[in-house]
Amino acid sequence: MGKMTVYHGGYTPVNHPKIIIGKNTKDFGSGFYCTMIKEQAQRWAKRYNTKIVSIYEVRLNSNLNIKNFKEMTDEWLNFIVNCRSGKKHEYDVVIGAMANDQIYNYISDYIDGIITQEQFWVLAKFKYPTHQINFCTKKALQCLEYRGYEEVL
Repeated sequence: MGKMTVYHGGYTPVNHPKIIIGKNTKDFGSGFYCTMIKEQAQRWAKRYNTKIVSIYEVRLNSNLNIKNFKEMTDEWLNFIVNCRSGKKHEYDVVIGAMANDQIYNYISDYIDGIITQEQFWVLAKFKYPTHQINFCTKKALQCLEYRGYEEVL
């Protein structure tokens, strides 16, 4: 992977990203979440009173253990189920589509056996594209170069 620009939506500029271990489990586990889609980061920021999108340049190197889900597959679904169940993984960086709240309801139904995997895929079609990149280790965070921030109106 070459150089790319990524965005992090929040309530304050984050010029020194850290691994976040939240009380809630996330799609790709603990880490620092960004996206290549600026509008998505703006939506993340709109959850707060002060709306900030931090901007980074990223150059991922070959020393990192990277998992890149190029599309939503059964492997992607199972990975999210495992991470949201609290299971750890060995990746420095995980990249792929995001399971928004509605999608996660379908994942919960799938986990609970209410719907089948086939039914999940019928329900899980996104209205707009999503993307997330989770920097899961300190080694991965070293690939981020802070470029500033923008306030979202």
